[in-house]
Amino acid sequence: MTAPYTNTSEVIHFISGEPYAGNGKRSQAVFNPATGAVARQVRLGTVEDVDAAVASAVAAFPKWADTPPIRRARVMLKFLELMNQHKDELAAIITAEHGKVLSDAAGEVSRGIDIIEFACGVPQLLKGDFTDQVSTGMDNWTLRQPLGVVAGITPFNFPCMVPCWMFPVAIATGNCFILKPSERDPSASLFMARLLKEAGLPDGVFNVVQGDKTVVDALLH
Repeated sequence: MTAPYTNTSEVIHFISGEPYAGNGKRSQAVFNPATGAVARQVRLGTVEDVDAAVASAVAAFPKWADTPPIRRARVMLKFLELMNQHKDELAAIITAEHGKVLSDAAGEVSRGIDIIEFACGVPQLLKGDFTDQVSTGMDNWTLRQPLGVVAGITPFNFPCMVPCWMFPVAIATGNCFILKPSERDPSASLFMARLLKEAGLPDGVFNVVQGDKTVVDALLH
């Protein structure tokens, strides 16, 4: 697998399991920090693009939430395998857009992989509890269920690690996820989106919307 989107002139969104050009007409330069040259443009999303991502996630949620945790964990295990296979490519993408040295980028990817490994244990983590007679005539249950559609708005300094703090656990526990990465280094998120699809994640469970304050405000709303 070659690094997707990193040799293209424009970075776009990822919605419903596919690259998505969106409705936006605005774009922003993505620089190579080593040279100061413009490497490509990133398409800045609109409120309508956020709505499309949310609609895709909402449609995917019922079936994904009803998927047994062990089957969700198998997707995470395959994703973990692919991340390990392509970690050098991902590190190179981070270096090309963020500017941190390759060894530092590789360390960041490794920290993200650590969280994916944690998420693979979700069947055990999701077990509930039952306590008999916590008070007279009263029993207690603890039941863990998916929340629904959740989102992450992540900074430029760790374009792999910080998203990995969020989406692997959210997805493994049955939620659908919308990621808004930094517009300064947007390609790592798309690389991971493609790996998730290759791992067998159903379309709509993980979406990426590129953008600036307009997208952030739409997600917060």
